[in-house]
Amino acid sequence: MDSLKIICPNGHLGFAPLKVESFRLGVAAKPDFIAADSGSDDIGPVPLGSDGCASPKAWQEHDLEQMLLASREIGVPMIVGSAGDTGSDSRVDMYVQIIRDLAARHGLAPFKLGWFYSEVDKETVRAKIASGSPVQGLDARADLDEGELDATDRIVAVAGVHPYRALIEDGCDVIIGGRSSDSAIFAAAALSRGFPEAQAYYLGKVLECASFCAEPYGAKETVLGEITRDWVEVTAMHPGQRCTVASVAGHAMYERSNPFHEHVAGGVLDMTDCRYEQVAEKTTRVTGMRFAPADDFRVKLEGAGKIGERFVGMAGIRDPYTIAHVDEVIEWAREQTRERFGETGWALHYNVFGRDGVMGEMEPLRDRPGHELLIVVQGVAPTREMAEEVAMTGTRQLFYARLPDVKGTAGGVSFVFDEVMPASPGYRWTLNHTMAVDDPLELFPRHTETVGA
Repeated sequence: MDSLKIICPNGHLGFAPLKVESFRLGVAAKPDFIAADSGSDDIGPVPLGSDGCASPKAWQEHDLEQMLLASREIGVPMIVGSAGDTGSDSRVDMYVQIIRDLAARHGLAPFKLGWFYSEVDKETVRAKIASGSPVQGLDARADLDEGELDATDRIVAVAGVHPYRALIEDGCDVIIGGRSSDSAIFAAAALSRGFPEAQAYYLGKVLECASFCAEPYGAKETVLGEITRDWVEVTAMHPGQRCTVASVAGHAMYERSNPFHEHVAGGVLDMTDCRYEQVAEKTTRVTGMRFAPADDFRVKLEGAGKIGERFVGMAGIRDPYTIAHVDEVIEWAREQTRERFGETGWALHYNVFGRDGVMGEMEPLRDRPGHELLIVVQGVAPTREMAEEVAMTGTRQLFYARLPDVKGTAGGVSFVFDEVMPASPGYRWTLNHTMAVDDPLELFPRHTETVGA
């Protein structure tokens, strides 16, 4: 085939529902594939560690239903990667069951459903370390040791194109993937039809967040990508959006330390010499991308480990003197918590919104806080009872902070709620590493079945 078209309706399927109107315009453009990514590290380690989702199931069902009905309507494959935010085995199973249920509810004609898993058993990783093959850290992390492995509750491997290609080539009409590289979901479709690696991976990079590559800003709208052996074009489907040179180039460069390199399992997409051309009002064409295969095949691993149970409190400050001494106020509350619980076995985290609640120590205006502040307090401890008391102490003691020059007894802090609120348990990222494998498919078991009436 001379070209291939893919539509992407949502940059993180289920995180907020896709916009149906632009999606139907994309379907009317007769794409060869309908594909979307459903996962992200942006949501933090809690969903992976606790094996849950960051979004309501109803929103995920909404997007899957729209995509499934459209793909069966026009007879093209549908691909979803990183099922249920994390791509863990239970999230893949959840999506597979949703597809089965939707097929039965709508009386769809039989189609072939394929899926693969991405979870990795800790003993598999331990054996790799024991064999002398280091599990190498990313972003300045040390190589994985057994202590950090033991602190991990759940691990997923990040798939490249390989399990998707295997299922496409097996004739699957609908594919649900475990944890995956965002771009691989789309690149696999293009590679399976014979298009070059460089163009295929660029197509995936620019499509994976849907309308984030268009302007003006508007999330959850559909975009269409078209690939040939020479170029990639991206077109906005929403009537009010355009894919421009600036919007497409900007999206290609974001979310990476080096704006020109996209690392995937098996190589790196090099966008250093990409050239962007506005070929129509809503369409930008891109050429000049390159792909460099890796010398050895390494798969990224993501892991999360539980820190403890968590409660959250909130306190507001309007008094200028208290605002000027907010760090002393926080330290007072910490000291009262130490007196109650000792030095270790608990944690308090304070975010001061109105000063540096978003950027922390990187905030350039940290010395110029607003006229009122909101302090969000997170208390973490081994049990729910202790976490609640830690959070309560760390919040209420803000009111009782003893500052010099304070004469009144009314306190300089107000409470949004008198109580502290239960939150999800606290988790941390334990693995952001790569592991060498002999076979690109060995960590990703695949399954198929026929679904429909």
